[in-house]
Amino acid sequence: MTETHSTPTEVDPVARELLQSVVDTARAIFGAQASSIFLLDQESDELVFQAVSGRGEEFLVGMRFPAGRGIAGWVASTGEPLVVDDLSQEGSFARDLAESTEYVPDALMAAPLMHSSGVLGVLEVLDPAPQARSDLGELDLLTLFARQAATALRAVLDRRAVRVDAATAGAAALAGLDPADRAAGLRVVEAVRDLLLVR
Repeated sequence: MTETHSTPTEVDPVARELLQSVVDTARAIFGAQASSIFLLDQESDELVFQAVSGRGEEFLVGMRFPAGRGIAGWVASTGEPLVVDDLSQEGSFARDLAESTEYVPDALMAAPLMHSSGVLGVLEVLDPAPQARSDLGELDLLTLFARQAATALRAVLDRRAVRVDAATAGAAALAGLDPADRAAGLRVVEAVRDLLLVR
């Protein structure tokens, strides 16, 4: 089993903007109906919607699901990407969970948000264009994109943790990242997006 890493599920505005950029870009790259990121809350053993693009974006952020269920749960626990062309034939697909989101996809691609410390969460692309899900190279591309997104997210979270520790040690309380740190995290996502869109 792949090591998992507890990630704060209450993300700050900088991390939220980063994650939203990731799902917006993934949805565009793969011609998908929707894209989402779940972060793993190890304490409650749940996956939490943190960013959504497309179907469900108005109300899904913050919803929680058991980490041991569904395709996202499988990807989080194994650290392996997965593409499913026909979810009606996939035994690990948790249809009841999908129905609770008011959108039941026919196909999906999912990749773990991996970092050296383990799995941070899962990036899913729902109902991608047929040519995207039929090509294993596309799954490799999603996996690469998810890995780069995880690296950027981990950097944002680690910088925040260092700053919070400094505040606890007696420094003035910090409300969030300064503009330079925010810009650095977003530059990573922009660079990855530019690389992936020029194909």
